Parts: sequence; C-alpha cells; structure tokens
Amino acid sequence: MKATVVRWLVNTLALLFTAKLIKGIYVDGVIAALLAAALLGVINAFIRPLVIVLTLPVNIITLGLFTFVINGLMLQLVSAVSYGFRVDGMLAAIVGSLVLSLVSGFLSLVVVDRGR
Repeated sequence: MKATVVRWLVNTLALLFTAKLIKGIYVDGVIAALLAAALLGVINAFIRPLVIVLTLPVNIITLGLFTFVINGLMLQLVSAVSYGFRVDGMLAAIVGSLVLSLVSGFLSLVVVDRGR
C-alpha cells in the first residue's frame, strides 16, 4: 500500500514537471495533478492494454512507434475526463507522454527503488 502511494506521488510530481516543461499541457494545481495522476494510472492499467492489442497490426508495421501515439491518446483521454488538467493537441500529448514517462521513471528509480 505504501509503495502504491509513493508511486502515485512520484507520478504526480512528474505530471507537474511535465506541465511546466511542455507547452500545451496545463495543470491547475496539486489537487488536479493528484487526480489526473490517479486517473492516468487507472487508464494505463485497464484501457491502454486493450488499445495496444487492438492496434497490434499497426504497431507491428510501425515497429512499435505507434505506441507513442497510444500513450498520447491516453494522456488526452485523461484530459478529456478530468477537471483542472488539459492537453492541447496531439503533438503536446505525444511529447508530454514521452517526457512524463522519462521523468516518472527517473523519479521512481531515485525514490522508490532506493527505499528497497
């Protein structure tokens, strides 16, 4: 339970950092970032795998590069259903999802894995 909360907080910080770094991604505050990070986790756990399976032929043809588009779509989906979090455009979503993944991975490596 503690590790889940720590990862949620790490993803929230990564989302706030990504919003500061990428033009076109906006977060209204920490509460909005907490909610968006939680929603992104749920969407990535349940909807993203289904979308990846359904788009497998396209993903194979593009040698996996279509996964960036899928990640951007998941970020836009969170933007569409959450309050206080907005993504303007597909390019911002794709670049934002890439930055979010890198920052979240780095923070997880530093914070979560260090505690083990």
